[in-house]
Amino acid sequence: MENNGVRINKYIAQCGYCSRRDADMLIEKALVIVNGKPATPGMRVSDRDDIRINGKPLNIPAQKVVLAYYKPIGVVCTGRDKHAKITIQDNLKYPQRLTYAGRLDKESEGLIIMTNDGDLIDAMMRGANRHEKEYLVKVNKPLNEAALDRMRSGIYLKELELTTRECEITQTGTYTMKMILTQGVNRQIRRMCRAVGYEVRSLKRTRVMNIELRNLKPGEYRELTDMELQALYSECAIRQ
Repeated sequence: MENNGVRINKYIAQCGYCSRRDADMLIEKALVIVNGKPATPGMRVSDRDDIRINGKPLNIPAQKVVLAYYKPIGVVCTGRDKHAKITIQDNLKYPQRLTYAGRLDKESEGLIIMTNDGDLIDAMMRGANRHEKEYLVKVNKPLNEAALDRMRSGIYLKELELTTRECEITQTGTYTMKMILTQGVNRQIRRMCRAVGYEVRSLKRTRVMNIELRNLKPGEYRELTDMELQALYSECAIRQ
């Protein structure tokens, strides 16, 4: 911890509670209390401060945990949604609180990295780092090369007013393809497919950077191997 402390959102992320962006939302809702007073955006704190979220004390974990988790269809990537029937925290059932490094929407399934290492979460969710994520996608009608080429070269999404990055797409069947993206726009694959006249019928993430889903089944998780961890932290340019 720096001598003068760190920004409150970074501290919350370092504790593995949530990402910095989600921490900012908690602060805006006055759910973060520092030494008995509501936290303010940008304030600096240290482990000497009494920091609480929803009344519960927050502490930096003594040991880092990083898991590969298979999110099933129907599970929502949030720990705080009163409207969600089952959240990722409900399904994971891990003895420590972990946070996801990159979301999957409710209708999608596959690999999510779960960890209590806030620096790792921040590095993995930073779009400028262009980390690869691989997906298996099935659509509602036969694929054609013209549509694939449009998506490969980057396609304008009117509703978000942005053009997607170039990506790798390999057709694997009449209705199926493998896609490798390097950005994390909300519901990106579904939006891209819709822009060229297709609807996604199934979407499964099989790889995040060097971490693969392997033979995990929906709802299962595994601890990463030392080799996987070393490569993951190296690619994120942070120290274990």
